[in-house]
Amino acid sequence: MNIVVIGGGAAGFFAAIVAAEAGARVAILERGNAVLQKVRISGGGRCNVTHACFDARALVQHYPRGSRELLGPFSRFGPKDTVEWFAQRGVRLKTEDDGRMFPVSDDSQTIVECLWNAAKQAGVQVRTGVRVERIEQTASGWLVHTGRHTPEPADRVLLAGGSSEGLWAMLADLGHTIVPPVPSLFTFNCKDTRLRDLAGVSVREAGVEISGTKLAANGPVLVTHWGLSGPAILRLSAWGARILHDMGYQFTLSVNWLGSKSSDEIGADLNRLKMENARKQIGAHAQFGLPVRLWERLVESADIPPDLRWGDASRQVLARLAEALGRSGFAIRGKSTFKEEFVTAGGVSLREVHFKTFESRLFPGLYFAGETLDIDAITGGFNFQAAWTGGWIAGHAMTGQSD
Repeated sequence: MNIVVIGGGAAGFFAAIVAAEAGARVAILERGNAVLQKVRISGGGRCNVTHACFDARALVQHYPRGSRELLGPFSRFGPKDTVEWFAQRGVRLKTEDDGRMFPVSDDSQTIVECLWNAAKQAGVQVRTGVRVERIEQTASGWLVHTGRHTPEPADRVLLAGGSSEGLWAMLADLGHTIVPPVPSLFTFNCKDTRLRDLAGVSVREAGVEISGTKLAANGPVLVTHWGLSGPAILRLSAWGARILHDMGYQFTLSVNWLGSKSSDEIGADLNRLKMENARKQIGAHAQFGLPVRLWERLVESADIPPDLRWGDASRQVLARLAEALGRSGFAIRGKSTFKEEFVTAGGVSLREVHFKTFESRLFPGLYFAGETLDIDAITGGFNFQAAWTGGWIAGHAMTGQSD
């Protein structure tokens, strides 16, 4: 069995190792000068390998695209299996408070070396600087054309080249449907004066929604030098990837700095504060556990004098403060990539893939894994888990193994 894997990332390496350990001859063709680059830089150089979510039905809720298709695959190879796979090869993972899992070493090189060593021991050939121009189906299998004199023959081909416009164009020419790619997992650019000089300020539980849509999320929000970030913002960007692309990343974001508190609840809380803190100045003491600087800016934005006492606050003043706390509107004008993570929504249409094997429904012997598919997740190790799962299942399927 001769297998060619196109793409030297997480999914490609994992599939190649599985297939080679089963006795297949496997070659990885990587167009860049190095492999496993995303593994190397992820998690700030620590590599967020997976997430401690061990129930498949709960796990798929973190995938805006691919949740239905991944339920079965995750039941066969999920985060628990990933942890065991690395443990068997001498790499222990640890779980942080938010569920993210990293190598105990806190060094992505640990994961890179583990994959490299496993591939080497299994006999996988790794060739860098090889650009695949097209793949051709023949009566006996496949030919992989790389621009060299002799095409690479293969019984099976796995495409795991990530978000590659070139590979998608090649697949489209072959006959596959490619869902147009758009960015996912990004932060929001905002120059609102209320956020000026607040970079680094965060709120642990805020509610965010995009005006004119049904997009809403709850969770931590972080003020940055360029606008707003944090898990709640990233969740909006992932689930709203296509909607926000169509809006040109120009929209109004409504922020409830008090999480899920309703307008009535906020109003009641402010009236209570007026009674209990009549002699205290509104702007002098932050309330609701909000950061002091943010509280001061919100009070100012509600046109409340800094020395106004709670007891002297009129109904109109409290109404303006309630609006600032519960429905702050921010004009978003653009996006920025979240750290080093570049995730794309789009790729090979999921309708054209058998998810028991990750094989093409159109071309037997052609397989997919990783971000080549129209699958993506929120941040937290979920995108890597989809790569490990797809690679493991495709690696088994290409060599005719049962699980």
